[in-house]
Amino acid sequence: MANLWSGRFEKGMDEIVEKFNASIGVDKRLYACDIQGSIAHVSMLAKQGIVKEEEKEKIIKGLTEIKHKIDKGEFEFNIKQEDIHMAVEGALIEALGDTGKRLHTARSRNDQVAVDTRLYLKEQIKEVIENLVYMEKVLLEKAKQYADQIMIGFTHVQHAQPVTVGFHLMAYFQMFKRDIQRLQDTYERMDYCPLGACALAGTTLPTDRYFTSEMLGFKAPTENAMDSVSDRDYVIEFLSDASISMMHISRFAEEFVWWNSQEFSYISIDDSFCTGSSIMPQKKNPDMAELLRGKVGRVYGHLMQILTVMKGTPLAYNKDFQEDKEGLFDAVDTWKASLRIFAKMIEKTEFRMDRIEKHLHTGFLNATDIAEHFVKQGMPFREAHEVVGKMVKFCENNNKDFTDLTEGDLEAIDSWLSLDRLPDLSIEGCVKARVSFGGTAPVEVRRQIRVGGEWIAELTL
Repeated sequence: MANLWSGRFEKGMDEIVEKFNASIGVDKRLYACDIQGSIAHVSMLAKQGIVKEEEKEKIIKGLTEIKHKIDKGEFEFNIKQEDIHMAVEGALIEALGDTGKRLHTARSRNDQVAVDTRLYLKEQIKEVIENLVYMEKVLLEKAKQYADQIMIGFTHVQHAQPVTVGFHLMAYFQMFKRDIQRLQDTYERMDYCPLGACALAGTTLPTDRYFTSEMLGFKAPTENAMDSVSDRDYVIEFLSDASISMMHISRFAEEFVWWNSQEFSYISIDDSFCTGSSIMPQKKNPDMAELLRGKVGRVYGHLMQILTVMKGTPLAYNKDFQEDKEGLFDAVDTWKASLRIFAKMIEKTEFRMDRIEKHLHTGFLNATDIAEHFVKQGMPFREAHEVVGKMVKFCENNNKDFTDLTEGDLEAIDSWLSLDRLPDLSIEGCVKARVSFGGTAPVEVRRQIRVGGEWIAELTL
């Protein structure tokens, strides 16, 4: 069968050009969306009297049969079809003859691919959010389990202050919450239907774009036909959302790799999420965490690729836009798989509180609490900071901890200091005292868990 656009040409495409030009190997993934869009389009054409009712019925029946064949793997794709739009339309014309040729009235592949991609992406956004919600529920359950359990909070990979494990997990809950909100915003902006924009300027035929928009589940039709076929902002936004979320996954995975090391031994990852060494029989490697950390690079790459594709393209449609889907599809698959795998790994990971406890008494984790206690006694914070800094230096020079300091030691450090001026120096006391909104005190962590659970319960996809 000749190309559906071949009337203008005297020669067929060179074989190497035909292969280079074709996108069917990638965009055949859009077949269900393409057929859905075509059914809506021909229904609108019949409603407007542009095609006959019986022609509409034959076309819908033919499209449905083509979908069933593709569903069952009985449809043969080849590069001569160029893309999914021509593959479906070519099969329809082969089945229906001239009736099938009426389907492409008042539309172009330019608006057709735009509506297909939006339909696909709207569905994928819902699926990604479902995976993010699963992650959030796992984090909430783990945070409940460890709401009172104390670990080390780090800054600059140095011991900083004591926090609870539940508090640490709820920090990631907030990150993934923002990922959900970003996707909701992206969905809101892309929920407009470009079908009927045609090549770039609309049509002289009496179409009803509101009808097709409603039939396809969009909020409304896009406002400007030229923008409709030129726009790939929604792809860029989605890949940006994916990149940010994958970055969150990577940061968490990085901590899993640390925590799994012998130097930390903070966690025990279930064997089903680790691998061994081909040469060292003692090894239990956190390969899934490492893979998750590595996957972010390919998603970043897809974002940079589409940004680069779009940066030099004039209005309206350009063949460059064909490069928008392969990276998009891979990012969708990578993001969803990463979320599912990491959530399940977190679910099956336990924190080794006995090992963590051994680290709690190094690094002067309660130094800030002492400074704040001095502030409560009237000392300016900068002065309190300096005094506690001197206490730390004295302890380091004399191989002591704060709890080992005597009255004589304190007097040598600063004449203002005395044992009765010191607060409760226990790590537990430090954590329980941090009751400021958003703090690490167990009572405040439980509030965060409750609010997070309420947000998830009220979330609508």
